[in-house]
Amino acid sequence: MSHSRDVRVRASEIKFLVGAEAAERIRAWAREHLQADPHGSGVHGDEYQTASLYFDTAGYDVFHRRGSFGRGKYRIRRYGDADAIFLERKMRQAAVLAKRRTRTSVETLPLLAQPSIDPAWAGSWFHRRLSARRLRPVCQVTYQRMARTFVRDGEVMRLTLDADLRARSVREIGFRRGAGVSVLSTLRNTESDAILELKFTGPAPALFRRLVEELELNPQPASKYRLSAAALDPALVIAPPVSDRGGEAVHA
Repeated sequence: MSHSRDVRVRASEIKFLVGAEAAERIRAWAREHLQADPHGSGVHGDEYQTASLYFDTAGYDVFHRRGSFGRGKYRIRRYGDADAIFLERKMRQAAVLAKRRTRTSVETLPLLAQPSIDPAWAGSWFHRRLSARRLRPVCQVTYQRMARTFVRDGEVMRLTLDADLRARSVREIGFRRGAGVSVLSTLRNTESDAILELKFTGPAPALFRRLVEELELNPQPASKYRLSAAALDPALVIAPPVSDRGGEAVHA
């Protein structure tokens, strides 16, 4: 089993759907002004493949944001073909994100499908939450991420740009190979090619405000899970919450 650790973070997260031309300008800007993610690879040392398994109820309560299901998501994340995986819970209120993240091994995935497990296992909290909320795997989402960072007052500020977003339906807890459905190409009335995310603590950094102003970007909800689920099942309708004020923080 891989080394396990539990990490909890709180930060603001602002998202943007951007077209191909804007995505290229963002890449160029980020590579000029920000540092490469220490875990990145590729020519610029800032890219990696990401896969996430998302969980929902039989009635898609998370997707529809029903009651307490609307405030959080449960997922398992993997980078490339690495042995390490991350069990994650994301809780959101407006533009503020709280995340709990536990690292373990891909070999432990079968434990999550068992009715009971050893409470001493680092991922037991994730197993308990899946069981208590009757969550099951519904889709696998993959994408190519560019990640750049900088440090302000000892805190890491982060820019990510996710492209080639693809989804496939799943019914078991495990990662699958295969391209899947191209998610952003299914969106109507938009030519979105990538999802930009700006993540920071405290007031929006001047560098991020500058990027938004220079490219005239408009924040908007862009949940990769909801976009993917809707692409796989067009009968699902995405309804952004009226309380989402994500655009205010980046201009603060």
